[in-house]
Amino acid sequence: QVQLVESGGGLVQTGGSLRLSCVASGRTFSSYDMAWFRQTPWKEREFVAAINWHGSFGYYSDSVKGRFTISRDNAKNTVYLEMTSLKPEDTAVYYCAAKYGTNSLDGPYAYWGRGTQVTVSS
Repeated sequence: QVQLVESGGGLVQTGGSLRLSCVASGRTFSSYDMAWFRQTPWKEREFVAAINWHGSFGYYSDSVKGRFTISRDNAKNTVYLEMTSLKPEDTAVYYCAAKYGTNSLDGPYAYWGRGTQVTVSS
């Protein structure tokens, strides 16, 4: 069982930056692929970015590629999402997710946090 707690959300102006963090419980964090998703009330949950269990490979949605960076620190049981050049359409609740590490970053992701709100004002 993995428990995930996100933090770092907030209100930022267009063009600004935020860094989200997700801390995982348990001793086997380094065995898990990690991902960020986002959701708004008017859209289905959307994949944002993922990183493999040893941090050597990251994958991004086209909508955030070049602006967001996913990283992890296995010593701190933490995955990060560095968000730059933020746009109003990035406004959403951002969720951290985990699955046991495999050769693919495709889902399904079995463990989810409760989310952190990111609001980008125009």
